Formats: sequence, C-alpha cells, structure tokens
Amino acid sequence: MFDPKAQMIEFILNGIIRCPGTQIDEKTPLVSSGLIDSLALVDILVKLEELTDTRLPIGKIQAKDLDTVESMFSSVLRVGKPR
Repeated sequence: MFDPKAQMIEFILNGIIRCPGTQIDEKTPLVSSGLIDSLALVDILVKLEELTDTRLPIGKIQAKDLDTVESMFSSVLRVGKPR
C-alpha cells in the first residue's frame, strides 16, 4: 500500500538521520529538536515533491513548514503545485 507519510518517515530515518534506534512519527519535531539540520531540508523537499507529485515553490516554504512529517504534507496541500 502506498503511504507517502510512512515512506517519508522511512526516508528520514534511513537517508537523513542514520542513527540506529531513533524513532519518529508524523508529529515528531525534526528541525526544532535538532534531529535534522537545514542542509537536510533540501533532500527532504526533493523527496516530498517526488512522493506527492507536486512542485513546492521555495519562496513559500520555511523550515517551520518542514518541522514534522505532518506539517510537510500540510504544506504540500497549502502551496504545492501539480506537476
């Protein structure tokens, strides 16, 4: 089953954080807690666009919009443009 939020969590755990034993869910603060840094946000934006088949205007997305997986997908609904 295609669950984009679960895929994003898997991507963050295995491709961004890479710290065995770390657990996150849709509401885990990522940026504000220091789990991910601003450089990782670029990779996360690319993956988010891929999973949602949208384009996200960089000028309309801020770090706070990407703080949780839940807020990432809310931001897609708010500012995403279909490809």
